[in-house]
Amino acid sequence: MLTIYPAIFHEEDGTFWAEFPDLEGCQTCGATLEETMALAQEVLGLYIVSLEESKREIPTATDIKKLVAPEGAFITLVSCDIDNYRRKTRSIKKTLSIPEWLNEEAEKRHINFSSVLRNALEQELAK
Repeated sequence: MLTIYPAIFHEEDGTFWAEFPDLEGCQTCGATLEETMALAQEVLGLYIVSLEESKREIPTATDIKKLVAPEGAFITLVSCDIDNYRRKTRSIKKTLSIPEWLNEEAEKRHINFSSVLRNALEQELAK
């Protein structure tokens, strides 16, 4: 399902940021316009999926012709394939083996194994 919302793009001090007027708090920023546009698609997908998961109403997109850009900004439509985004971000189960002592210590400290593994993988992939 393709979702399309208008976004307002701003440039300040050589960096860019974007906001979605219909989606409260849905914003992103980047070093370049291209990066900010790509991030706007990501944040739009994340925002809509989070609304769906929490069973909240998804706001109707305002007609772009009814919006007025502030000085120095511009308005454009941003699209996101929500079905594709949902597939990309869906969690999957993985089985792993760790030493028994490590498991016991982690459980004593109420460590979330999934969160630790995800964070470690994200850090490793960012290298």
